[in-house]
Amino acid sequence: MTDHSFLVPFVPIRPEQLLPFAALAQWSGTHRMWQGQTVSSDPLQTFTYAAASGFRTPVGTSVSLMPFCHPLEAALRVRSLAAGTGHSVVAGFGPGATVLQRSLLGSAYRSQLGAVRDYVTIVRALLEEGQVQYEGEFYSCRGQMPRLPLPPIEVGLGVLRPGMAELAGEIADVAITWLTPVDYLRSTVIPALRKGAEKAGRPVPRLVALVPVALHAPDRDVTRLALASNSGHMRLPHYIDMLSRSGIAVDMQNSPEASAKALVAGGAFLYGDEQELKARLAEYADAGVDEIVLNLTGVAGTHGNHIALRETEILLKAVGS
Repeated sequence: MTDHSFLVPFVPIRPEQLLPFAALAQWSGTHRMWQGQTVSSDPLQTFTYAAASGFRTPVGTSVSLMPFCHPLEAALRVRSLAAGTGHSVVAGFGPGATVLQRSLLGSAYRSQLGAVRDYVTIVRALLEEGQVQYEGEFYSCRGQMPRLPLPPIEVGLGVLRPGMAELAGEIADVAITWLTPVDYLRSTVIPALRKGAEKAGRPVPRLVALVPVALHAPDRDVTRLALASNSGHMRLPHYIDMLSRSGIAVDMQNSPEASAKALVAGGAFLYGDEQELKARLAEYADAGVDEIVLNLTGVAGTHGNHIALRETEILLKAVGS
């Protein structure tokens, strides 16, 4: 059975702005509330604030960027979040764009996969064993943490391309995708996950797909919605490459509107009425996605957070959450 969750579709500047969505997560029975990396507020702190305000719910990060935080600190923060919420946590990690790596670290990782392997190995050891003795090319750590009774913590990887998907199959509990059309998941990501899991002799990680969606309305421009949701991602080389592999050509420098239209035509951004979206989201479940995360950032960016909240509730009901 496929679970349904939602992404907080905006960046909270003040933590109390998150509370209406946290309330929705709690009373609607949605599987999990997700939030992405920002430089305006820390998702782990806003989640903890929501829990302290009485809205305790499972949460997930999609994804925390490795250059911001040493893996020991990352493990400590995730444990603190699980203790604060009293619910399970998916801690998603990713290397970020190479421009970010150069800005924060002085140079990009020589190997994206090697850096992720080092980072996640350290985090997993600290979370599972309470100690680590690891010397890697990119990250090293000799440390320990007291073992405490905590809700379950799953370590996830942000996955776009086959190499990272195969690595997730080897070392992660969860593979987290963003903007990936269902056909690409079926043909590329899922086989790579299985290959990595078989290589490591372990179960295939859960697959979580964050899917940008918007309900049809007469006064809406789907091109504008798609750009509001994804214009930043469509400028990054690793997203451009993933979309190209899935048959979607984007060129934000020269033709942003054409790029947005290609995104919609290629099934990376879903737009339609309740029944149409329910049917198209069901395709993700049929392909083997374990958790579908509704991403209404385009609606929030063009029509406001209150409209995005209402539509999130409508779509959760439509898919049965």
